[in-house]
Amino acid sequence: MDSSSPDGSCNGLQHYAALGRNSLEAAAVNLMAGEKPADVYSEIAVRVHNIMKRDSNKDFAKYPHALLANILIDQVDRKLVKQTVMTSVYGVTYVGAREQIKRRLEEKGLITDDRQLFAAACYAAKVTLTALGEIFQAARSIMGWLGDCAKVIAAENQAVQWTTPLGLPVVQPYCKSERHLIRTSLQVLALQREGSSVQIRKQRTAFPPNFVHSLDGVHDSFWTHACDVDQMNEILRKKFVELYSMPILENLLESFQTSYPTLKFPPLPERGDFDLREVLKSPYFFN
Repeated sequence: MDSSSPDGSCNGLQHYAALGRNSLEAAAVNLMAGEKPADVYSEIAVRVHNIMKRDSNKDFAKYPHALLANILIDQVDRKLVKQTVMTSVYGVTYVGAREQIKRRLEEKGLITDDRQLFAAACYAAKVTLTALGEIFQAARSIMGWLGDCAKVIAAENQAVQWTTPLGLPVVQPYCKSERHLIRTSLQVLALQREGSSVQIRKQRTAFPPNFVHSLDGVHDSFWTHACDVDQMNEILRKKFVELYSMPILENLLESFQTSYPTLKFPPLPERGDFDLREVLKSPYFFN
């Protein structure tokens, strides 16, 4: 029997766009209707290409990256930037982006010198992250706010914990491991076990993606018989609007302030005026 499963338009960024209410970001990930589906990967690729085209016209002697721009400008495509855009919601670092793009450039096989390949990947990663920041400013602001809140909590040697809109309690279990030596008559064994001190950096970097995934409880996994796809699409949109009509970030901050009354948390990030009800009319939100 036939069945059908829809797919979100870079689903993690859809959730950040709904949290941030930014119209530009909402349009980029199909939260609003358009004449054709928006492709965020292609849009980032176009921005990267435009930045490199600008850089390629600079003086080679004064701007070393102008040469790299000339080498890379014809290699920029959707595939080059896709993985970095996808993992941006997981807090991909510059080093992570560089390695992702380096692998794509290796696949193309047009740059054979290792030193030049590394330099090209460094430059392309920097430009890709710049292009991402231009479009997804609100998403990055919310990501930063979540990380800052986690850092405040973890600095007190506490694990970050929260409750999802479904009422499910979540605790981040990241603690430093401790090494213990056990001496026997035959040998000395070194055992590692979880200690009592939290990993501050891990608590901070993991919280934004973990929090978004806790909102998106069945990420990209919606199935039905082909004859019921229209009904499923309607339900998906209604539930998404229902979820993000709740004051999610306000509730999170309030829970933190209640749990840690002596700690000072950063103010909520600014948000736009995008009307979430536009999602109900967006044919390419999930398709």
